[in-house]
Amino acid sequence: MKMQSLGAACTVTGSMHLLTLDAAGGGIRQLLIDCGLFQGGEDLEARNREPFPFDPRDLEAVILTHAHLDHVGRLPLLVKQGFRGPVYCTAPTAALAETVLLDSARLQVEGYRQDVRRARRQGREDEVPPPLYEEEDVHRTVALLRPQLEFGDTLRVADIRITPQRAGHILGSAYLLIESAQGRLIMSGDLGNRESGLQLDFTPPPAADAVVIETTYANRTHRAWPDTLAEFRDALRESVRLGGKILIPSFAIERAQTILYTLKELMDAGEVPRIPVFLDSPMAARATHEYFEYGDELIPPVRQALQNGEDPFRPSTLHVVPTAAESQRINRYDGPAIILAGNGMMTGGRIQHHLKHHLWKPSTSLVIVSYQSPSSLGGRIVEGAQSVRIMGEDVAVRAKIHTIGGFSAHADQDDLLAFLSTAGKPHVWLVHGELGVMEAFVPVLDRLGLKGDIVPDHDTVDLLGAGFPEGRPPGLPVAQERDTQRSAGGE
Repeated sequence: MKMQSLGAACTVTGSMHLLTLDAAGGGIRQLLIDCGLFQGGEDLEARNREPFPFDPRDLEAVILTHAHLDHVGRLPLLVKQGFRGPVYCTAPTAALAETVLLDSARLQVEGYRQDVRRARRQGREDEVPPPLYEEEDVHRTVALLRPQLEFGDTLRVADIRITPQRAGHILGSAYLLIESAQGRLIMSGDLGNRESGLQLDFTPPPAADAVVIETTYANRTHRAWPDTLAEFRDALRESVRLGGKILIPSFAIERAQTILYTLKELMDAGEVPRIPVFLDSPMAARATHEYFEYGDELIPPVRQALQNGEDPFRPSTLHVVPTAAESQRINRYDGPAIILAGNGMMTGGRIQHHLKHHLWKPSTSLVIVSYQSPSSLGGRIVEGAQSVRIMGEDVAVRAKIHTIGGFSAHADQDDLLAFLSTAGKPHVWLVHGELGVMEAFVPVLDRLGLKGDIVPDHDTVDLLGAGFPEGRPPGLPVAQERDTQRSAGGE
């Protein structure tokens, strides 16, 4: 039972794990768990153009844990390069993945055209790389989706048994119990925060021989949900007093819906003023419809509101912004307003347009509710950059910056330990975390009598083997101290 992590190894993006298992009748089976896009700075995103170190035609199947772009965003590339097998997932993941991938293709094509126009003025248009994929590639990919995963039901892929369970991260998210002749493996995908504003808690896992677990926040504990609400409320009140725009960068799935639900609750209770709320994310608007379809995954108050025919995601002052032209007109609106726009790490999307127009104003508030990769625009702002480059221009950072970490859709250290507490004494393999965070988690596991190992990038590991001395692969550099200090959110 071997694994190559081709994304989300010593980083929190680009999740892709190639499992190789011995078949009962001889030979091997290859399963790909997730096929995500790298998001963040230029160095990370350049990895999206690297060739797959395997033949996509050799894969038995792809299994998706959930529909975030960093877990599904390279699927169309896989299909372009020859994969024609099934892509198993839950029904909500299938619906959301189509929305996510179509949006990704559109943004790539638009970005390519803009880059070509700029490069043409310098005679360098031939140097602009093409989009990774286009809408036609997405349609071919969607045709391969098999929404046959049901929480608690076992699916057979050849002689391998796969049982998904609720992960509590976003709508449709699952962790996977994978059983073969070699043993029992749990692939966590992304696990949810047990104080989530929307999702039910993850289902406790059964005993396993090995667990591959995400570690986004394995070195910290989130602020309690009541404290998070109070922090968010106070940030909004202070921002309204400043009189400017309140910018909330947000991922379109789960985070946008959580913020909309929270804004409605706070406004209805009179906790914050009823100022205009602009949802400037067509993808978030489309994704929200799936929350009505699959509301049984949500916490009781939200589920009850949906059953009563109410819309728990619509503050009374909400305006959905469908077009780019209307998005630009928001900046001419006079007075305080909340602008909720993608994307969460500010690496693209409509939020960049609003940052360019407002980040330099002392009356602006930037409320960060999502994880910020160290190399992303959001990460640089969190670190205190005085000026950042946005859409080709240097923009001063004079806005009031608020970081609200408790909205995270990711498990914190306490959640991860609670998840592992029912899994027996498995060998624990760490992925989907910054190196410094994982280094801090290994001794925590050791004190609990669990062997923890950091998964190296691209190198094959034997999931049932002895692992590495001190939990570190040979040659792995020591993390910088600053890498252990990330806060603000989770995708």
